[in-house]
Amino acid sequence: MASQPLILDVGCGRNKHPGAIGIDIRPNTAADVVCNLDRPPYPFRDSAFDQVRAIHVIEHVEDVLAVMKELHRITRPGGAITLVTPHYTDFSSFCDPTHRWHLNSFSFRYFGEDHAGFGYYLDRRMLAETRVHVRLLAFWRWLGFEALVNRFPRFRRFWEYYLCYVVRGKAITFEFEVLK
Repeated sequence: MASQPLILDVGCGRNKHPGAIGIDIRPNTAADVVCNLDRPPYPFRDSAFDQVRAIHVIEHVEDVLAVMKELHRITRPGGAITLVTPHYTDFSSFCDPTHRWHLNSFSFRYFGEDHAGFGYYLDRRMLAETRVHVRLLAFWRWLGFEALVNRFPRFRRFWEYYLCYVVRGKAITFEFEVLK
């Protein structure tokens, strides 16, 4: 009989993912462990989790690189990291004063195969991007732009470079496989 995957819900707030271990900075949440994400190391052993979820969290941290390295450390080889964040053209990216980062669908290439051209800051490739899904505002979804952006990587690049200030994004979901 296969055991249940061990899931960590980072920044779980009051809506912890079912069956997950939750961590949050606030004690009055559904967190099982209270810890400050900006103060690694987190209180978990190396490669402890099969899956790590950080839903609307990464835009709040002080140091994205340090947090991503820590999430990598606590996720097993071949495990999954899922991030969701507002797209930088969405109103919600700027209306919350606790958002420190405003990200686009290419923001995490740094951790991938070519390190987005900045590989000299990392000693090895940490993540393989398995999926990027951009959610657009409802009007643009209805017109079919969301399907184009998500189906064709070249169109997504064209959209990010030239169209996203008009055809605005809402949120981005990143899914990664952990490489060790």
